[in-house]
Amino acid sequence: MRSLNLDQLRALVEVIELGSFSAAARRLALTQPAVSLQIRELEGRYGLQLVERLGKHAHATAPGRALAAHARQIAEACGAADMAMRRFRDGWLGQVRIGTTLTAMMYELPPILKRLRAEHPAIELLVSNMPTRDSVEKVIDNVLDLALVTLPVRSRQLRITPLRPEMLVAILPATTPDIPDEVTPDYVATQPLILEFARGAVHGLVTHWLSHVTLAQAPMPIGIIEAVKKGVAAGLGMSIVPNVAMTEPVADIIVRPLKPAVPCTLALIEHRNKPDSPALKIVRKAILELRSSDF
Repeated sequence: MRSLNLDQLRALVEVIELGSFSAAARRLALTQPAVSLQIRELEGRYGLQLVERLGKHAHATAPGRALAAHARQIAEACGAADMAMRRFRDGWLGQVRIGTTLTAMMYELPPILKRLRAEHPAIELLVSNMPTRDSVEKVIDNVLDLALVTLPVRSRQLRITPLRPEMLVAILPATTPDIPDEVTPDYVATQPLILEFARGAVHGLVTHWLSHVTLAQAPMPIGIIEAVKKGVAAGLGMSIVPNVAMTEPVADIIVRPLKPAVPCTLALIEHRNKPDSPALKIVRKAILELRSSDF
């Protein structure tokens, strides 16, 4: 059987939507006999009546409605294919899908994204905020091309590039009495604690750090670090956050190092077998500019 004729499918859709062979012919810039011939050829192909006339009005039969629905999907796919080819013809380099922790999205990635948009407008960037564990899964499944994550991450399927040796720090309300020079798990156990959401990498690092002490009360969960800082400044409790979130002084908050120290290194991950592309090379190179000389 010969391949479907796209012109015939379009004629069917127009006849059904307009309810008229003559109106469809005008829209398609064809004669009415030409449109009628296209419909007859489609009906001959399937051995089914697709359109029936009631007076001057044309109506789709059940098979006609079913075929028209598929014809619309085919038309959309053809339009998407045409658009993709036009983008390449006009210099489009491709699409890069990036996952990122919320901390990296708030404090480290924006200048890179801004520069990429200015210098490489032909690259389409799709950025999604998600916890490290979700980014790892999506890079392995090829849903993401690159991801900024918090170490530790272990997978033989991934290429892992450490970028910055960040550390967790304690932040406390300035009104807290007798704040020690270094904050220990035993001290945290006596304080009201605010933590980032449970799926976040920082939450896991803090939970592990506190695993040998019993907290006086359950931590208060707050979704994002900026909201955590607001809660601490308001006196709701202390928290533990990446030091990059505290590079600028915040009123009513005291910052202290942890003892023992807890690294929360930022890293770039990608699938080891990911095929390279011009767009991916450019975006990867830009993100790698975050890499510290310590690595």
